[in-house]
Amino acid sequence: MVIATALYRGSHLVAGGSVVTQHQRDRPFPWLALVAAIAATALIWFMAARHRRLVSWAVGLDVLVIGCLLPFGAYAWGGARTQESIAWVMLLGGSASAMAAVAFGARLLAVAVVLLVATHLAGYLLVEADASVTGAHLNALVFSAVVSWVLTWYLCRQGEQVDAANRRALDAEAQRARFAERVTHHNALHDTVLATLTAIARGGVDANTPMMRERCAREAAYLRRLVEEADDREHASEVRAALEESVRAAEALGLRVTARYHALPAVPGEIALTMARAATEALNNVRRHAGTGHAFLTAAGDSGRLVVTVVDRGRGFAVESAGRQGASGSAGAEASGGPAGAEASGGSVVRAASVPPATGGIGLDRCVYARMRGVGGRALVDSAPGEGVRVELRWPG
Repeated sequence: MVIATALYRGSHLVAGGSVVTQHQRDRPFPWLALVAAIAATALIWFMAARHRRLVSWAVGLDVLVIGCLLPFGAYAWGGARTQESIAWVMLLGGSASAMAAVAFGARLLAVAVVLLVATHLAGYLLVEADASVTGAHLNALVFSAVVSWVLTWYLCRQGEQVDAANRRALDAEAQRARFAERVTHHNALHDTVLATLTAIARGGVDANTPMMRERCAREAAYLRRLVEEADDREHASEVRAALEESVRAAEALGLRVTARYHALPAVPGEIALTMARAATEALNNVRRHAGTGHAFLTAAGDSGRLVVTVVDRGRGFAVESAGRQGASGSAGAEASGGPAGAEASGGSVVRAASVPPATGGIGLDRCVYARMRGVGGRALVDSAPGEGVRVELRWPG
């Protein structure tokens, strides 16, 4: 409707410019009136571009100055004594009423239309216009407001219906996602916890063997994560599902993982998969090199960022700080003894650990740092001999 009323006013300005240049070019006031109409119109559309809607005070100023005062000015100083000479000024009132219908509420619109009708009726009476001309003009003025108001109401109503349909579609999609999540959990429980309990109940396995106890511990951890998810009333997200796959893969290889998730932000599927693969490599390094069978994984939102941390309390290693190229393509060097030094780099430098292959340096470099750089993220590693390892993955970097 903003565009429609702009075109409507534009047609009136073209008509007015044509009349002034052809019949009133020797008088200064018609030119001043045309410039005033153009300026008022420019103000309205400038404010509309800034606020993405017609601004009430700008439209009200147009109604008062262009719609109500300009006809009397044309009569008093512009020499408009006939209906033909004043008609182009009166024509601007139609677009003023149309803009008022879009910008104002019902009561204010009624006031604006009454003012315009009274002004234009008085103007045509001053020049002794024909009753048919006066009636046609007033009819056009009123119905410009009526048509604009009806179209605005209709478009707003259609927009509300589209929004409601989108909400219903999103709700339906969320229900399908929750159902798919329940099916996934039911299948996982059937293949893990229920299978273990059934085997123990039938006496087919010895529940006291170290292998069976370790299996029960892994499945208890999985159940605990399911309970925590239900308590938090969080919807399943791509990143959580991807990280959960990483955790279960590590547990299947004998590593016990304590996982916690909190306020995970929505991220693209590619980012979720990359973060999960980097976390998988960090967990693999714990299993292969840390000398401990227990790791801790946390994932949380931090000011719009996704932060995934993998920590162990194993043997650790010596980290040598070196500058590496970051996601922005710039390179630099830094010397720091921990994550705080990496943070001070401003985000364009990723702290890297120069680690011998025996301690997992190749895996960190190729599978963690490179992956995170590839999606605009970064990885931070903090470790010291005997103090375990902390790998932090951040997106965006």
